[in-house]
Amino acid sequence: MFSSRTVGGALLVAGTSIGAGMLALPVVTGLGGFVPALAVYVLCWLFMTATGLLLLEICLKLPPDANLISMAGQYLGRGGRAAAWALYLFLFYCLNIAYISGGGGLIASWLGIGSWHGSLLFLAFLAPIVYGGAKIVSRMNGILMVGLIATYLGFVALGLSSVNLGVLAASEWSAALIGLPVIFTSFSYQGIIPSLTAYLHRDAKQVRIAIVAGTTIAFAIYLVWEFLILGIVPVQGEFGLEWARQTGQTAVAPLKYHVASNAVAAIGQGFAFFAIATSFLGVTLGLLDFLADGLRVAKKGWRRVGLALLTSVPPGVIAWVNPHLFISALIFAGGIGCALLLGLLPVLMAWRARYKGACLYREEELLGGGKPMLVILVIFVFVELFFEFKHLII
Repeated sequence: MFSSRTVGGALLVAGTSIGAGMLALPVVTGLGGFVPALAVYVLCWLFMTATGLLLLEICLKLPPDANLISMAGQYLGRGGRAAAWALYLFLFYCLNIAYISGGGGLIASWLGIGSWHGSLLFLAFLAPIVYGGAKIVSRMNGILMVGLIATYLGFVALGLSSVNLGVLAASEWSAALIGLPVIFTSFSYQGIIPSLTAYLHRDAKQVRIAIVAGTTIAFAIYLVWEFLILGIVPVQGEFGLEWARQTGQTAVAPLKYHVASNAVAAIGQGFAFFAIATSFLGVTLGLLDFLADGLRVAKKGWRRVGLALLTSVPPGVIAWVNPHLFISALIFAGGIGCALLLGLLPVLMAWRARYKGACLYREEELLGGGKPMLVILVIFVFVELFFEFKHLII
C-alpha cells in the first residue's frame, strides 16, 4: 500500500525529470520516427531507473548525510570525487546555457526583439528570484507549475484534433539513437535520491517504489508529448522538426506554421516558457547551493551576490554570444554530464561497494542481475557516448 509520502516521492522524481528537456525531444528524435523513438525512450527509461536504484543502494550503505560527491569520494577515491565535482559543474552550466538560450528565444519572438535582448530579459526576470533563496523560489515555482500543468493539459486537449496518424507511421531506425543524449537529460533525477531517501525515512522499499513510479510517470508524459508533436509537425520541409534542430529551436517553434488554430501554437509556447522557467529556477538554485558548499562561502551579503553572479553570468554570456544553443547545450549536458555523472558513476560505485570494499551499512542489492547487469549498463553508457561524439564530428 502506498503512503502519502511515497506518492509525494514519486511526484518529486517525476517533477525533477520533467522539464525543459522535453521541448527538445521531438526535435532530436524526429528523424527516427515515432515507433523508433518510443523504443529509445524505453531503453533510457529502464537505464535511468536502474542507475537510480543503484544510487539508492549506495545511499543506504552510507550515513544519512551523504551526497553524490561524498559517495564518489567514498567509493572511487579523490579522483572520483574530483570527477564528480567537474561533471556536476559541467552539467549544471550546460543546462543553464540551454535554458537561457531557449527562454530568451521565446521572449524575443513574443516581443519582436533580438535574441540577445530576450536572454537578458529572461535573466533579469528570473535571476533575482534565485538570489532571494529557496523560499522565494518555491513560491514562484508553485505559480509557474500551475501554468505548466494548465498549458500542458490544454495543449493535449486541443492538439489531438491536429494529429495526422499517417505521419506517425514513418520510421528510420538508423537515426533513432541520435536523440540519446537529450533523452538522458530528460530522465535525469538521480541528484535528489539522497534527499528522497531521507524524506522516506531510509525505507528501501518505499524509495524504490517512488523511483519506479516517478520515472514511469515521466515516461508516459513524454510519450504523449512525442505523439502530439510528431503527429502535427512534419520532420522535413520548411519549418519542420529538422529545421528546428538545425536552427536550435524548441519543438513548439514550428507549431504556428502547421496548425490552423492560433490557440494551439500559443498554448504550446506558453508551456515551453513555463517548462524552461521552472527548470532554470531549480537548476540555478541547486548550482548556487552547490557552489556555496563546495567553495565554503556563506550565502550572505555580497558573498551571496557573488554566488548569484557566478551561477548566471557565465552561462548568460555564452547564450548571448550564441543565442541558438538550446539543442546543442542539452546534447552536451546529456551526452557527457548525465551519461558520466548519473550513468557511469553509479555503476562504478555500485561495483566497488558490492565487490571491492567494505561499507558502513549492509543492505540488499536493489537492482538484480549481478555483474552481468552492471556490465550491460556500462556498455549502454558507451553507446550513448558514441552518439555524442558522432554528433560532435557532424
